[in-house]
Amino acid sequence: MGPIGPGAEVSDLNATHDPARQSWVAGANDPAGDFPIQNLPWGVFSVDGGVRRIGVAIGDMILDVTAAEAAGLIAPAPVPVFDQGILNPFMALPPVAWSDTRARIANLLDAATGERPDLVLVRQDKVRMHLPIFVRSFTDFYASREHATNVGTMFRGPDNALMPNWLHIPIGYNGRASTVVVSGTGIHRPLGQIKGPQDDLPRLAPSAKLDIELELGTIVGTPSTMGQPLTTAQAYDAIFGYVLLNDWSARDIQVWEYQPLGPFQSKAFGTTISPWIVTREALEPFRAPTPARIQPLLPYLEEATPNNFDINLSVALAPEGHRAVTISNTNYRHMYYSAAQQLTHHALSGCAMETGDLLGSGTISGPTPDSLGSLLELTWNGRDPLKIGRVRRTFLHDGDRVDITGYCRGDYRIGFGLCSGTILPAASPP
Repeated sequence: MGPIGPGAEVSDLNATHDPARQSWVAGANDPAGDFPIQNLPWGVFSVDGGVRRIGVAIGDMILDVTAAEAAGLIAPAPVPVFDQGILNPFMALPPVAWSDTRARIANLLDAATGERPDLVLVRQDKVRMHLPIFVRSFTDFYASREHATNVGTMFRGPDNALMPNWLHIPIGYNGRASTVVVSGTGIHRPLGQIKGPQDDLPRLAPSAKLDIELELGTIVGTPSTMGQPLTTAQAYDAIFGYVLLNDWSARDIQVWEYQPLGPFQSKAFGTTISPWIVTREALEPFRAPTPARIQPLLPYLEEATPNNFDINLSVALAPEGHRAVTISNTNYRHMYYSAAQQLTHHALSGCAMETGDLLGSGTISGPTPDSLGSLLELTWNGRDPLKIGRVRRTFLHDGDRVDITGYCRGDYRIGFGLCSGTILPAASPP
């Protein structure tokens, strides 16, 4: 079997990537669907308020992996790992266990084996999805050159758009794991200190410049040891999978608070991720190189393989009472620093990375005006409002819903599902 995506090598692929494979499950063979047998993303669901269960998306259905493990059909480890309603115990296993379990599930769902009545499947539209992991920590990066250049130009001018360190180091900051939420969770407009350019003193108020950040989230599976750096190859192998991520941002709070230590309350109020974790192995056929280096990187950040992915990404905005309108189309392959490089740099000082750590890629923007990943860029800080049906938007209003989608396309489609959130009114000041 040869490469089936833009950057795959033959050695990267196995039987789970075979484009000829089909499943006996309803909807799994739809070429426009997100969840063919070649995908098999992981999530956590419940039915009618019941206990949380581990599942794998296949077509229109969810395979109940918790039930399959209890029945002895799947056994990644000597003790159960799918009985705790969270994926961390499974992600903590060696990567070979991830791969073997994926292959076992693919064989159970393969059309060549025929329908398996001993498997429990439930309809996706009949369940409630939950946060799939316990998020140990959340780190957000700033790794798109287009985004960093646009923001720098906006506030410092084109001659000083990129800070001197940006082309040498993946810039990041530690965010809040406690407010990472699953798609569909409402996001309250944050309160904060705001000081406009004409104000003598700051004031307490709800953010008036509430924004989105289109990102890809990286989920760490294999932990690292405190005091021990990682190579980029080790970092790539330690990644369990990826989710769509919206790191909501309050631009007017941020501009007052961010010097000298960076974002704080302007980012801490909410981060939304998609419910399905698309595994690193599922994305192997779609590996792509990072953009050409403008400055050479230090050797510890060099990559021997293409570690970006060719993922098409879209953002749609739906004001309350209006239909959703697509406002951005871009691609993850534009990212200047790959997730493996970000993870490598994070661990460089000896920082211990843990199972369930979440790394945000930073806003993903492309080179064209319609490929920008934030309203800050799309409206140029409010100067150029977007027309959304019969209304206009510079930043988000209460009741606005933001939908992020993403997929890879080769001989088949690998989708991420939906990352969605609606803006709720701010809480009353304390």
